[in-house]
Amino acid sequence: MSVEEQFTFLEVTKAEEVAKLAAKIVANNIKENPKIVLGLATGNTMISFYRELVKYYKKGFISFSRVKTFNLDEYYGLDSKSKTSFRNFMNKNLFDKVDIKEKNINFLDGDVKNFEKECKRYENKIKEVGGINLQILGIGVNGHIGFNEPGSSFTSVTRKVKLSQSTQKVNAKEFRGKEIPKYALTMGIKTILSANKTILLAIGGEKARIIKKTLEGKITKKVPASVLRKHKNILIIIDCKAGE
Repeated sequence: MSVEEQFTFLEVTKAEEVAKLAAKIVANNIKENPKIVLGLATGNTMISFYRELVKYYKKGFISFSRVKTFNLDEYYGLDSKSKTSFRNFMNKNLFDKVDIKEKNINFLDGDVKNFEKECKRYENKIKEVGGINLQILGIGVNGHIGFNEPGSSFTSVTRKVKLSQSTQKVNAKEFRGKEIPKYALTMGIKTILSANKTILLAIGGEKARIIKKTLEGKITKKVPASVLRKHKNILIIIDCKAGE
């Protein structure tokens, strides 16, 4: 698989090795900079990654006491206490298991009426802390990063977006018969690209097609993740199935 020169690309054998390698890199970054600003993602790919990161905390290798975090997105119309909210996902998989301070956790509030004000607040908060040092990303089967669906502008910032039918279909299993959110608040592509460093994780054969398009195809809004090839410092870690 040929890649752009800007990429550092690592393909490992098993999915669990993706999580272990990513967690090791992030833990070392926290160790080097205890005040690091992390951009975080949700989704099934991230569960094992956070599990490995928690292990580093429990071993005493790192502390989250001075770490600041910004999550990529949140479903619009969901309260943060909802079991299907991304905030609940983060609490369950990371925040409640480490020593991070509540004041250092930054999240988009999906349960607001004035979403434009909320999105501006989030952008301003990222700027106030000096930007994101290290951004973690997953990738959707349609190439979305955050909830920047196909067609999203490469100059987009944090905003309300309509979720594609394919994304809603993938999300359906998490809502188990409940109404599936049709909208979300998400960091924009420009916001994501502004991070100093980025790590993209992908596992499983269902991601193989979009990974190939992301790394080898044309840089296009039809595949939002393809723009990551313009990032100044990005590491791609995938398992062998995603690399097929």
